[in-house]
This record gives sequence, C-alpha cells and structure tokens, in this order.
Amino acid sequence: MSKVSSIFAEVRKAGRKHLLEMEAKSVCMEYGIPVTRFRLAKSEAEAVKFAEEIGHPVVLKIVSPDILHKSDVGGVMLNLKNSKEVRKAYKQIMENVKKHRKDAEILGILVQEMAPPSTEVIVGAIKDPQFGHALMFGLGGVFVEVLKDVTFRIVPITEEEAREMISEVKAYPLLKGYRGVPPADIEAIVQILLKTSRLVSEHPEIKELDLNPIMVYEKGAKTVDARIILE
Repeated sequence: MSKVSSIFAEVRKAGRKHLLEMEAKSVCMEYGIPVTRFRLAKSEAEAVKFAEEIGHPVVLKIVSPDILHKSDVGGVMLNLKNSKEVRKAYKQIMENVKKHRKDAEILGILVQEMAPPSTEVIVGAIKDPQFGHALMFGLGGVFVEVLKDVTFRIVPITEEEAREMISEVKAYPLLKGYRGVPPADIEAIVQILLKTSRLVSEHPEIKELDLNPIMVYEKGAKTVDARIILE
C-alpha cells in the first residue's frame, strides 16, 4: 500500500472524510507538490522548538478533527517573529478553542513556516459522478471570490493543457509581471497542475481537493493551505 493510500485508510478508520491539514500536506508531498514546512506540536515547548527549527516568522494553527474552519474559533495566529510570540500565541489559541469549542478533540498545534507574500493562485479538483475529476486553476483572493476567474479541464491533463489553463484566466497578464512586481514562475504552476492531476487520477476516492493559496514566486512556489475530502 502506498503512503497516500495508508493516510486515506487511517482517515477512514478514524471515521472521517476530511483530512487534517497536515495529512493533506503529507499527501501533496508524496506527489512532489511543494508545501510550506510544518511540524505538529503537542506542547508549548515543542511549538517553540519547532518554530526555531523551521525559522521565524511562523504560523500556528489548531489541529482538530472537530474544527474545519480554524479562523472562526480563533485557532490561527500569523507572523510570529520569536519564541516569546510563539508561546503567547500557543496559549491564546488553546484558550480561544476551549472557549468556542470546549468539546473539540485537540490533537496539537501545527507550526508552519510563514510564506512571504507573493502572487496567489488556487488549484482545485472536484469529482463529478458522470465525468470524473475536473481540475481547476485561478488566481487567488478577489479573482476567485468575486470575479470567478477560473478555468477547468477533465483529468488527466497534458502539459499543453496545463499551460492553456494558466493562460486562459483573465488575470493572466498579472502572472507575467506588472508595475514592478516580478513575473510568477509559470513552470512551477504547470508542474503543480500536472502533479495534482496525477494525484486525483490515481486516487479516485478523492471527492474534493483545494490548494489555496499557493504562493508563486519569481522562482518556485509553496502551497500554504491544503484541503482534501474523501468520498
């Protein structure tokens, strides 16, 4: 059994359909999809230690199978620049979660590198009962939420189709660089699209997948958040 199949089996064994963020990122890593570095801390001391190993600034996020929307319960703290801030944030997150969801099972707190701001894109996949998986690409933020500026292809996709998906969004000129902002690494996006296509093609049990946001730099890219739901 592959590592990805093992992760899915453990999720099902736990009676879940939604993967925890660290599980979703581990799946991405198996397919070579770049993600921000992360460690699961089970204590305040571990959070401080892992933050130092990863390198400040970091992000702390609650890890609980009972909490899907971490921000709604005060379960996310951003841009923590030193050990003192990490300690304070750890305590604050635990207090927030106990206040909002005292019944929630807490597995720990995810310590994650804070990706520098850059051009944000989104890659997603959704399974249609008739056509199978459709792969989606778009620019992040307002372009997805308000303008619905996205493109779709049925998987598996070819490299040519990946490039077409990127160039078809209305906001494509922004990826080419504008007003002093450097161009985004198109090749990195192409590879993420191809690897995501392979992931959902080889694992038809995936119902939904969201990589959002993916920070794309002049060289390289990093997936900040990953979400996977099984059938």
